[in-house]
Amino acid sequence: MGWLAECEDVEITGAAQHDAWQARAVPPVEQLRDGLWSVPVPMLGPLRYVSVYVFALDGGGLGLIDTGWESDEGWTALTDGLASIGGAIDDVRGVLITHLHFDHLGLAERVRQASGSWIAMHPADAAVVGSPVHRDPVASVAAEVAFLISLGADPDDAAADVGSPENFARFSSMAIPDRLLEDGDTAEFPGWRLRAVHTPGHTAGHLCFAEERTGLFFSGDHVLPRITPNISTSHDGQADPLRSYLDSLDAVGTDEPAEVLPAHEWRFRGLADRTAAIAAHHEHRLTELLDAIGTHPRSTPWQLAGRLTWSRPWEQYERRMRIFAVTETDAHLRLLASRGLVTTTGGAVPTWTLAVR
Repeated sequence: MGWLAECEDVEITGAAQHDAWQARAVPPVEQLRDGLWSVPVPMLGPLRYVSVYVFALDGGGLGLIDTGWESDEGWTALTDGLASIGGAIDDVRGVLITHLHFDHLGLAERVRQASGSWIAMHPADAAVVGSPVHRDPVASVAAEVAFLISLGADPDDAAADVGSPENFARFSSMAIPDRLLEDGDTAEFPGWRLRAVHTPGHTAGHLCFAEERTGLFFSGDHVLPRITPNISTSHDGQADPLRSYLDSLDAVGTDEPAEVLPAHEWRFRGLADRTAAIAAHHEHRLTELLDAIGTHPRSTPWQLAGRLTWSRPWEQYERRMRIFAVTETDAHLRLLASRGLVTTTGGAVPTWTLAVR
């Protein structure tokens, strides 16, 4: 995930979630509407949990938005959460995946094996999950190391940050979806009208879901109440992910839903104000990056990342945190280039300078 970008105009509606966050705890299972619940599934990292949304379907059975981080602890939390609302894993008929990351897609294969449910996601993310490179841990590691080297990383640092193929095995075996959802499609959740909203940026195939009967907006990782999602480049991702993300923010910020139900942190109201605050945050980061390029011309993305302001000293960044920082810096560079503000030398390891204006 990205930077803290709080917005005073956001109204906290998930009070129990917010209280749990402040207590560094996992919130309770909550009933949000008739036939709708949130089930927190714990995960590794500072976000602590992902909210799985559970729908009672007309005619019987349950539908899920996302499944949670694949682990025995996560599986227990999900199954116990379903039991607490009078359901069971074999009641699940379908799973909507907001995007391909492990905390959202991770448990989907276990859910499918236990219930026979279908799994749906956007074609762009499905293509990544099913690609030969992604399904091969050795190839995945090699591709990511090569990409980091192309951003200016020392080969040894790149290899150390990415880690071994053994660490990629669980990511390489995530569920390939049975169904695909394009922008505007309605999910097959009887009794609900969940319209898929394609919001590329965090991933190429990120989906939000607008429930048209209740006015609820399930925002996945696209819009969170306190922090910004990580917007990064990758060897198999979007050419200009930050431009896609900002365009997606504009698209969802024009309407005000009854409530925003994100995948992390807490539920809130004030989507337009929140999207504006996140966009302003990225403009601030773009300005900071321009200043860094002006002071240190002909720098690589790896070098420039170390010259920006982060939540802790740059020397403390390593492994996945450093990868996110460098690839997020690269995403900002690509947007500056598309605006005509910076130019690159090209080559195997391009460097960046301010454009002549």
